[in-house]
Amino acid sequence: MSQEVLFSRSFARRVDDHVGERIRERRTLTGLTQDELAGALDISYQQIQKYETGVNRISAGRLYEIAQRLGVGVDYFFDSLNPSAPSGPMPHGGHSRVAIDLVRNFIEIGDDDLRSALAHLVKTLREQRPHSGAA
Repeated sequence: MSQEVLFSRSFARRVDDHVGERIRERRTLTGLTQDELAGALDISYQQIQKYETGVNRISAGRLYEIAQRLGVGVDYFFDSLNPSAPSGPMPHGGHSRVAIDLVRNFIEIGDDDLRSALAHLVKTLREQRPHSGAA
């Protein structure tokens, strides 16, 4: 196999992963679960999961449909695409109502300073290591 063919497949894989990640980001920002988006598109939530993780490729028609349901143009899914960035597996996380509610509520906070402080708090909590041993 030529180097050109290998580059082409690896590039296509990164594009698929990027588009899937952008679908997930937008779906989450709009407060939809995978089930809800799937229902609007008349497909299974597993199919949405496969799109979001880049396991299945998305046809142009389906991508247009997804863009319409998520209220963006098709170009949104290609924004910030970095063809040289490595791609890796993404956990699905599509059914986490807590995460969706957190994002929905977070974006509705009108005060930028408060939103920034909350983001910093969440990051700090994530970085905390559980204590081992007795106190």
